[in-house]
Amino acid sequence: MSLNDQIVADITEAMKSKDADRLSTLRMVKANLMNRKIEKGSDLTDEEVQKALQSLVKQRRDSIEQYETAGRSELAAKEAAEIVHIEAYLPQAATPEEIEQAVAEAVAETGASSLKEMGVVMKAAQAKLTGKSADGRLVSEAVKAKLS
Repeated sequence: MSLNDQIVADITEAMKSKDADRLSTLRMVKANLMNRKIEKGSDLTDEEVQKALQSLVKQRRDSIEQYETAGRSELAAKEAAEIVHIEAYLPQAATPEEIEQAVAEAVAETGASSLKEMGVVMKAAQAKLTGKSADGRLVSEAVKAKLS
């Protein structure tokens, strides 16, 4: 069963169990995926669906940050709950230790020694973290720490 089909099946399940929060989040995800499918002109692959979901999680994290600075904790909590529902469809997140290890290996492979070579190291580190969900900001911070 594809990831898209799984989301549609889970929408039905959320309707039957009357889980309103999960249902609204999954409907939002489905709408986003439908828009991307229309833009592409064909069905999305599981990899494209995962990228879309990662993008949605990133948007939610940015919103949480903005809500917390504005003192709107109830909206931040709602966004955090949406992240939990969306992340259920993503591969397990890379731990900080795994990110550090990938960055260290990438620096060793590329021979990078300054921040000017950050892009090369980022690309190599992201390649090492394939199959895991890694926040680009965390990887970037680890690369900066290693190169400075």
